[in-house]
Amino acid sequence: MRKLFILLLLATTCATVANAQKFVLVDMEYILKNIPAYERANEQLNQVSKKWQAEVEALSSEAQTLYKDYQSEAVFLSEEQKTQREEEIVAKEKEASELKRKYFGPDGELYQKRESLMTPIQDEIYNAVKDICDQKGYSLVLDRASDSGIIFASPKIDISNEVLTKLGYSY
Repeated sequence: MRKLFILLLLATTCATVANAQKFVLVDMEYILKNIPAYERANEQLNQVSKKWQAEVEALSSEAQTLYKDYQSEAVFLSEEQKTQREEEIVAKEKEASELKRKYFGPDGELYQKRESLMTPIQDEIYNAVKDICDQKGYSLVLDRASDSGIIFASPKIDISNEVLTKLGYSY
């Protein structure tokens, strides 16, 4: 009997604590689409990416041209000339590969540029969400856009428009 009473008391306490917590949703895709600075940053990243990709492709094209020329002229070249041409081709391919890694690698210039442009926007959103949560006592915020585990959520608990308002954007 005593164990049953303790178990019932524990279940009631857990249910009360769970009900006391407030959960809300935000839709980061929606928020970001409504922030002009984010759209400008994305456009800037796309332009830089295209420019750098063109540079890498130009070097790769040069390497391919050197290789095709080498294949067509190989029968007329001495062993020393063949070796020299092969080294030129390998050097050009290596140069293209290094340039690609420099621009698009894990810590490449595109990643660094994305960080420098996006981090301030993300920090601003985070601070707005945190302020709203502190003011209204929310315990947990889920991102509707990135969590495919959310099958349905009431629009009443979505604070995306409130975040945009806090950031100074109308929805």
